[in-house]
Amino acid sequence: MKTVSLKIDDLIFRETEKILSRIKKPRNRYINEAIEYYNKFQKRLIIEKRLKMESELVKKDSISVLKDFEEIDYAD
Repeated sequence: MKTVSLKIDDLIFRETEKILSRIKKPRNRYINEAIEYYNKFQKRLIIEKRLKMESELVKKDSISVLKDFEEIDYAD
Protein backbone atom coordinates (compact mmCIF):
# COMPACT_ATOMS: atom_id res chain seq x y z
CA MET A 1 0.00 0.00 0.00
CA LYS A 2 1.02 3.57 -0.67
CA THR A 3 0.76 6.39 1.81
CA VAL A 4 -0.82 9.57 0.47
CA SER A 5 -1.12 12.93 2.11
CA LEU A 6 -3.99 15.08 0.88
CA LYS A 7 -5.88 18.21 1.75
CA ILE A 8 -9.64 17.91 2.02
CA ASP A 9 -12.06 20.82 2.11
CA ASP A 10 -13.38 21.34 5.63
CA LEU A 11 -16.99 20.84 4.60
CA ILE A 12 -16.24 17.56 2.84
CA PHE A 13 -14.19 16.36 5.80
CA ARG A 14 -16.95 17.13 8.32
CA GLU A 15 -19.57 15.46 6.16
CA THR A 16 -17.34 12.41 5.73
CA GLU A 17 -16.73 12.17 9.47
CA LYS A 18 -20.49 12.25 10.16
CA ILE A 19 -21.09 9.47 7.66
CA LEU A 20 -18.22 7.40 9.02
CA SER A 21 -19.56 7.63 12.56
CA ARG A 22 -22.90 6.27 11.36
CA ILE A 23 -21.65 3.46 9.15
CA LYS A 24 -18.80 2.43 11.46
CA LYS A 25 -16.24 2.17 8.70
CA PRO A 26 -12.58 3.21 8.96
CA ARG A 27 -11.79 6.46 7.15
CA ASN A 28 -9.02 4.83 5.15
CA ARG A 29 -11.35 2.06 3.86
CA TYR A 30 -14.05 4.61 3.03
CA ILE A 31 -11.65 6.81 1.03
CA ASN A 32 -10.22 3.79 -0.80
CA GLU A 33 -13.71 2.66 -1.79
CA ALA A 34 -14.61 6.19 -2.90
CA ILE A 35 -11.52 6.44 -5.10
CA GLU A 36 -12.15 2.99 -6.55
CA TYR A 37 -15.72 3.96 -7.40
CA TYR A 38 -14.63 7.25 -8.96
CA ASN A 39 -11.93 5.50 -11.00
CA LYS A 40 -14.52 3.12 -12.44
CA PHE A 41 -16.78 6.07 -13.23
CA GLN A 42 -13.96 7.92 -15.02
CA LYS A 43 -12.98 4.80 -17.00
CA ARG A 44 -16.57 4.52 -18.24
CA LEU A 45 -16.54 8.17 -19.32
CA ILE A 46 -13.26 7.61 -21.18
CA ILE A 47 -14.69 4.56 -22.97
CA GLU A 48 -17.89 6.44 -23.80
CA LYS A 49 -15.95 9.35 -25.28
CA ARG A 50 -13.76 6.99 -27.30
CA LEU A 51 -16.76 5.07 -28.66
CA LYS A 52 -18.49 8.29 -29.70
CA MET A 53 -15.35 9.45 -31.49
CA GLU A 54 -14.86 6.11 -33.27
CA SER A 55 -18.54 5.99 -34.18
CA GLU A 56 -18.26 9.39 -35.83
CA LEU A 57 -15.20 8.21 -37.76
CA VAL A 58 -17.05 5.28 -39.35
CA LYS A 59 -20.40 7.03 -39.74
CA LYS A 60 -19.71 8.45 -43.21
CA ASP A 61 -18.27 5.17 -44.47
CA SER A 62 -21.26 3.24 -43.15
CA ILE A 63 -23.70 5.55 -44.91
CA SER A 64 -21.71 5.24 -48.13
CA VAL A 65 -21.74 1.44 -47.95
CA LEU A 66 -25.49 1.41 -47.31
CA LYS A 67 -26.07 3.59 -50.36
CA ASP A 68 -23.94 1.25 -52.45
CA PHE A 69 -26.06 -1.71 -51.32
CA GLU A 70 -29.25 0.16 -52.14
CA GLU A 71 -28.03 0.67 -55.72
CA ILE A 72 -27.38 -3.03 -56.29
CA ASP A 73 -29.98 -4.65 -58.49
CA TYR A 74 -30.73 -8.04 -56.96
CA ALA A 75 -33.22 -9.08 -59.65
CA ASP A 76 -32.03 -12.06 -61.70
